[in-house]
Amino acid sequence: MNVIGSYLEKCSSIIETVSRQEAALKKAAGWFAETILAGRMVHVFGSGHSRIMVEEMWPRYGSFPGFNPIVELSLTYHNNVVGANGQRQAMFLENVPGLADRILRNFGLDKKDTALIISSSGCNIVPIEMAELFQQRGIKVVAVVTSEHLAASTSKRADEKKLSDFADLVIDTGAPAGDSMVMIPGLETPVAPGSTVGGVLIINSIKAELAKLLTEAGQPPKVLTAGCVVGTEKATALFEAAYDEHAHRVAELYRNAGK
Repeated sequence: MNVIGSYLEKCSSIIETVSRQEAALKKAAGWFAETILAGRMVHVFGSGHSRIMVEEMWPRYGSFPGFNPIVELSLTYHNNVVGANGQRQAMFLENVPGLADRILRNFGLDKKDTALIISSSGCNIVPIEMAELFQQRGIKVVAVVTSEHLAASTSKRADEKKLSDFADLVIDTGAPAGDSMVMIPGLETPVAPGSTVGGVLIINSIKAELAKLLTEAGQPPKVLTAGCVVGTEKATALFEAAYDEHAHRVAELYRNAGK
């Protein structure tokens, strides 16, 4: 059995699923463009491995300021696996009611803001409450979920509401329920997840469309770019300018925290 070929074939199917959502991707980029052009920020949140998509959006090469990456180490630090700061604690904490409110208390939110919440299952309490709190403040929420997994899963909330219940726009990673995509003869459970593949495709599709919109609006983004592409001097200038812009944008969030 060619298991590598099987996984890559399923990844091709994920690409097709994401491509069928082009209208939704463009809508998300349009909302984010309005936020960034207004001098505000797009709040990006994910717990567990959804953190990967937060960092894929910003900061990294090929990315630009305008995003507030909300990454809580208590919900995403997996390196120790067990013991202090282990995975058991992280998975417990992402289902503690009220934690989302404590996180957002650090920022001064505005209706011009938008939010991108990533949760493959869409059923853990903290991401759901994040989306709910953003909507209560009049902030549009884009949710990235795995639709099949969300439909097959039970919400951890007492009212059984899921992330999709507090989203203005839902985008599907295209992965299957359970995430893992390859069955191996003699092995009872599937391996090799696909939601990260779909999630990264979604993030970068939105990013590319958003860069186009900002450029067309006369405010081309300061893209972190490698020296081998633009030369060391230009790469350094972009690096400093991008992080300065991020600092100025986030300073406004902190200045109005709690208001």
